[in-house]
Parts: sequence; structure tokens; C-alpha cells
Amino acid sequence: MIWFRTFLAACLLSILIYTGVTIGAHGWNLLPIFFGDMAAMAWPGQFNFDFFTFLLLSGLWTAWRNDFTLSGIALGLLAVLGGMLFLSVYLIILSFRHQGDISEMMLGAKRVRGHSAHRLP
Repeated sequence: MIWFRTFLAACLLSILIYTGVTIGAHGWNLLPIFFGDMAAMAWPGQFNFDFFTFLLLSGLWTAWRNDFTLSGIALGLLAVLGGMLFLSVYLIILSFRHQGDISEMMLGAKRVRGHSAHRLP
């Protein structure tokens, strides 16, 4: 688990630095560029569209993991808007909250306990 946490921390730090440099050079004007590239139907737009579907999947998983509660939906929206900046912090927190149990991290403790209760001896 230490390597997974190290990877997530490295992702967080590198994206924070890269984002800071990008904002410093180009400002906060991401969305028109991001969606404009998609509208142009060229390779930068294809990459953005592919990435956007990953963001949507991340948000859907986050909301599902939190049982689509109001806070789960809010976290899901944060996942879509925050990308790896959000997901790296969220997974690091979960890795400590669930003491490195990857099943509980991915599914939530309630689902893991419920699933194991249905197993045959």
C-alpha cells in the first residue's frame, strides 16, 4: 500500500505544480479551450473527450461508492471537476480510513461486509 500511496502523492504533487505553471502562463480559461478542442474534432479534442469520459467514470464511481447520497453526489461532482487532484487525495484518505484494505477502498465497507455475509462456508 505504501507504493500506491506514494504514487498518488506523486500524482498530486506533479499535477499541482503543472497546474500552477499553466494557470500562471495561461490563466483560468480552461473550459472554452477544453471543449473547443473537442468541437474541432481533431486529436487534441479526441484526447480531451477520452479524458472527459474517465472523469465521468470517476465521478460515477465516487457517487456510487457513497450510495448516491447527497454527499456522495457532491463528491462525484468534485471528482468530475477535480480529476486526479481530487481522486489522489480521496484515495489516500480512503487508504488510511480502511487500513489499506483495497476491497473496502473500492467498494465501501458496507458492500464488502454485505458480500462476505452471502458467501458459502
